[in-house]
Formats: sequence, structure tokens, C-alpha cells
Amino acid sequence: MPKLAANLTLMFNEVDFLDRFAAAAKAGFKGVEFLFPYDYDKNVLKQKLDENKLTLVLHNMPPGNWNNGERGIGCHSDRVAEFQAGVEKAIEYANALGCTQLNCLAGIKPAHRDPLDARETFIKNLQYAAPRLKAAGIKLLIEAINTRDIPGFFLNHSAQAFDIIKAVGSDNLFFQYDIYHMQIMEGDLAPTIEKNLALID
Repeated sequence: MPKLAANLTLMFNEVDFLDRFAAAAKAGFKGVEFLFPYDYDKNVLKQKLDENKLTLVLHNMPPGNWNNGERGIGCHSDRVAEFQAGVEKAIEYANALGCTQLNCLAGIKPAHRDPLDARETFIKNLQYAAPRLKAAGIKLLIEAINTRDIPGFFLNHSAQAFDIIKAVGSDNLFFQYDIYHMQIMEGDLAPTIEKNLALID
């Protein structure tokens, strides 16, 4: 039986963000997720979760300057220190909110950056993050995003994600398979999922 969580960034936009917790609970959801918690006080968010008997199942690590069009900095070799500080901030929020999964956004590859350099940077950043999240009881996830919605995003395909996970070599790195993005990038979902499952068995 699938467990459905409400994405409070995308749903219930007719009310302010802090009011969406109650809206999700009223609609029957037990779990919620959202893109980022960092604009809000941790204690306020925890109160909203507790008041509405909700579990926070996922949020993203800091993305860089989202309002300026950045969509993560995991593959940016000139932003490693910022990435590492973001890991600590994400753990702090996740622990306070009882969230046991964090998604690391690979980011849009800078046009001048060599793809191999971007890959190596992403791998090293994940190698930094994975053990720190594990020590905090948090799973580290990566997600492939379609290039129609986010042109230039570095991580686009299942095989690419599996290759990066293998290169990182951590038992605390997992692939968040989003069927919306993968239908756009790979299509034919049923046999594609079957093929992917065979790769990880």
C-alpha cells in the first residue's frame, strides 16, 4: 500500500505556508515534505508538525541562491565550502524536525565547467555528506531531474545516478526515483523500473 505525503511547497498554495500543515492534516495526510525549511524557525516548524500530528518525510539540502535561479551546488567545484556548511545546516534542521531523509541537489552545471569535473565534485561532496548524515541517523538521497523543467541540471538519468552512487561507495546514499522526471527523461516506466530494480538487486 503506497504511503502518500503532501508536498507543502506545491500543494495548498491558496494559504500561507505555515497554514498548509493544517490543510494537509485536514485532507487526511500523515506525512508531508517541502523543498526547504531554512526561511523558518525550526521551533515554529516543529510546532506545526506536532500540532497536526504530521511526520516530515523529506526536505532538500540548501540549494545556493534559489531565487536567483540556482538549483543546488553539489556539482560546483568553487562552492565546496558552502556545500559543506549546508550539510551541517541541513542536519541541524532535519534533527530538529524529526526528518530522516535529505535530498542533495546536484545543481545546474556551470556552462564553463567540464562534465568530468562536475561529476568528481559531486562525488566528493556526497562522500563528505554521507557519513555525517549517517551519524545523525539520516539517509542521503540524490534525485535525477528532467532537463525540460531545469535545463542544464547535472543529474538526469537513472544509470547516471547508479554510477555516482557506486563511485561514492557509501551505504548511506540512495536514489530518489521520481516517476515524473523519469517519464520525461526515460519513458516507458514499467519496464524501465523493472530494469533499474534488476541493476540494484
